[in-house]
This record gives sequence, C-alpha cells and structure tokens, in this order.
Amino acid sequence: MMQNILVTGSKGQLGNAIKKISSKLINSNFFFTDIEELDITSYDQIGKFIQKNKINIVINCAAYTAVDQAETDREKAFLINVTAVEYLSIQAKANNATLIHISTDYVFDGTSHIPYKETDIPDPKSYYGLTKYEAEQKIEQFAENAIIIRTSWLYSEYGNNFVKTMIRLGNEKESLNVINDQFGSPTYAADLADTIINLTQVRIKGITFYNYSNEGSCTWYEFAKAIMELKKINCVVNPITTEEYPTAAVRPKYSLLDKSKIKKELNIEIPFWKESLKTCLKKI
Repeated sequence: MMQNILVTGSKGQLGNAIKKISSKLINSNFFFTDIEELDITSYDQIGKFIQKNKINIVINCAAYTAVDQAETDREKAFLINVTAVEYLSIQAKANNATLIHISTDYVFDGTSHIPYKETDIPDPKSYYGLTKYEAEQKIEQFAENAIIIRTSWLYSEYGNNFVKTMIRLGNEKESLNVINDQFGSPTYAADLADTIINLTQVRIKGITFYNYSNEGSCTWYEFAKAIMELKKINCVVNPITTEEYPTAAVRPKYSLLDKSKIKKELNIEIPFWKESLKTCLKKI
C-alpha cells in the first residue's frame, strides 16, 4: 500500500540525507518541506498540509540546533523545538499519522560512565537540551503513535558541522585546540537516514524511544585528529579541557548512547564511527 511521508527541515543535514535515499522506497511518496513550504510553528498550516496530502508518516528533522545561541535566543528555540513539536504531535494524532521525531544526547546531564539507555531519566544542563526534552514530553502527551530517536554529534557532507569546520580550519591554521574530555560517538547523517527509512516500514503502536549513533567512542579531539589524518591535512591538533574552552551552553561530558534496543528490534548492524567518517570524507 502506498504511503505519504512528510519530511520537515528537509534542507538540513538529516533532511538532505533522507532525500538522497528516499527513492529506495518504491511504496512511498515523499513531501520534502522547509520553512518556505511549511511553517511548522503554524498549527493550521500543519493540519491543512497533512490533510491535503493524506500524510501517513511525519519525519520531523526540523530543529533549532544553535546550542550556545539558544541560551539567549530562548523564544525562538522554544518555538521551533517545543511548540512546533506539540503542534505536529496533535495534528499527527488527529489525522492518524505516525510521528518520527529526532532528539538528542543533550537531554542527559553527561555524568554517567556507561552508555545511556532509552529508559534513563533525562536531566538537561543547557537550554537547547531542555527544549529537546520538553519536546519529548509533548510527544508523550499529545501524540498517539510516535518514535523518538535520540542521536549525537551529527555530521554529513551537507550544511555546517564539526567535520566541515575542522577541514576548513585545518587548511587555514597550523594548529588547533580541541576538547579532549567530552566523550561521545559521532553520527553520520546517511547512516541515521537509512535507519529512519527502515522505521517507516515498521508498524508503530504507542510511543517508542530509540538511541542511534555510530558505534565506538571518541572525544572531540580524537574526532578532529581522525579528520586531519584521513584528509591528510598538515595541522597539529592539541588536546584541551572543557574549562579551557568556555561556552555559553553546558555540554554533556559523557553522552554515549546504548544502541542495543534498535539493533535488536530492527536487526541492523551500525557502522563504526571512523568507517562512516571515511565514507563521508570521500563525498566532501
């Protein structure tokens, strides 16, 4: 049976990655939208769009992701990350559509020493993290059938991200200082997009949480070193502490995600972060 899938935030990293592989689903019509085509902060616009196009699945890739800026630009961050998600949840339920929403490792406080499970209690330490956690709560409150995917350290060949910034700075400077006491796992948008496409083929009942990032663990310093080495950029990367690089928003010191649930339930293998990095760098 043919299904109609709405993708919001389609000009972002994940939206672009989904668009690139969407033709793999021959049983689906995709509607790729950004602010120009659909303002998700408008309750009425969402409802009209979903009804007119008989949408079965909403994949929400739209988000306010400027982590430091969110500390002061709170009204806009809340509008996009919380209010819009509430509207999407209500309208998805009203029109019998499933919502697939992308959340973040920033909902956790980063004090753990073992990978976070879906059942661990969030305790965000930044305003961005708080808005993403509140969005999850809105989905639990207003949606009927939804998937919430928490991911971390997203990068791709599209848009602005850590990988592209390191390549640019590495070519401009002789040395760089990069934080070496925050641990996580990078996520290649193409890998996450592939998993989301798989999830559109699964019948969802109720609200389901999943964690997804690439396999393995590294610090931002180790991530930057790998980028320089693989791109053969002659730039020295120096390790520094979080205290040596103060930012407006508090970042989790440890945000590894336990992916055993999604691997078991979807029967998938997740690529190691450095292998996916190699794949991405060939495309940049």
